[in-house]
Amino acid sequence: MTAKSDNNLNVFWFLPTHGDGRYLGTTQGGRPVDLPYLQQVAVAADSLGYYGVLIPTGKSCEDSWLVAAALAPQTRNLRYLVAVRPGLQPPTLAARMAATLDRLSEGRLLINVVTGGDPVENKGDGIFLNHTERYEVTDEFLNVYRRLLAGEKVDYEGKHIKVEGAEVLFPPVQENGPPLYFGGSSDAAIDVAGDHIDAYLTWGEPPAQVAEKLEVVKARAKAKGRELQYGIRLHVIVRETEEEAWAAADKLIAHLDDDTIAQAQQIFSRMDSTGQARMSALHKGNRDNLVISPNLWAGVGLVRGGAGTALVGNPQQVAERIREYQALGITNFIFSGYPHLEEAHRFAELVMPLLPLSTRPRSQSGNVNTGPFGETIGGAARPTKQVSAS
Repeated sequence: MTAKSDNNLNVFWFLPTHGDGRYLGTTQGGRPVDLPYLQQVAVAADSLGYYGVLIPTGKSCEDSWLVAAALAPQTRNLRYLVAVRPGLQPPTLAARMAATLDRLSEGRLLINVVTGGDPVENKGDGIFLNHTERYEVTDEFLNVYRRLLAGEKVDYEGKHIKVEGAEVLFPPVQENGPPLYFGGSSDAAIDVAGDHIDAYLTWGEPPAQVAEKLEVVKARAKAKGRELQYGIRLHVIVRETEEEAWAAADKLIAHLDDDTIAQAQQIFSRMDSTGQARMSALHKGNRDNLVISPNLWAGVGLVRGGAGTALVGNPQQVAERIREYQALGITNFIFSGYPHLEEAHRFAELVMPLLPLSTRPRSQSGNVNTGPFGETIGGAARPTKQVSAS
């Protein structure tokens, strides 16, 4: 099982199943996120040439599996990065779900292994395990899950998981199952990555910190005879000029008040996620110290858990920062921007042409088109001739 790539980059977008809008920390400028809106974002990502979309998981989001199943028939090439939750799903059920969705999407499923870092939400889901125990479960879960999708009939007894005669009768399209993506900064998480994962993900810390973390992961995987892919999760604010980009970043948090920041930081502080602690340390809840590295801004993390940093700048600057992360060995980039529909187009039009991508838009043209009233407009792609089915 491998997450296929080469020196080219896999660029993902994000499906905002938890909500979307023009500002953070306020209902002003918010928009309803329903199936038609998610279809717009997914179809845009598909036609613009994104490799895939990440669908978030948790009680504040729509269910990622049902969303992926609803959207896969609306798209042609787009891959769906969907979460399995060790401790919340039995490994046999998760393997069956993965095999089914992989077939229904014709091999376009990717799996995001999420261990969960919010003890309060975990208890609401019936999970009363501490940090160490959750990663023990994850290790046992993946031992069973991977063997099932490789076609084995499995008997297994661990500390937390026991199965007898487990099997998946309807195989996935992708050999040995969809590739496994996973993020986690603790020693326990890195051990899991070294043993099981195809693509290790980090949140958008400054390049020096990312390099330090990846060296640890690479060494751990090498010691186990494995070689991983690497990915990073970032937001992006790109405009034609740097000044416009920073103005857009300021505007994104223009309605954010100190009480909202304090409430969000209190929630993040209760989490036992090492990655979340590293994210929060970048800004310390202070809106006066948000530029943490060239073109890297921590403003999103004032009120958003998980990925809290954004690349901010003109197209050349953003592309250069991406290449810096690529030089560390990162080939999977998962981006988002507010609002997600408009920013998917903006990033694709301004930055993606500057990058070595593994995928391309459905149609590309460097020509211009003259409209019916003499105006010159971009985009000269014409409908292709289709052969009649009769």
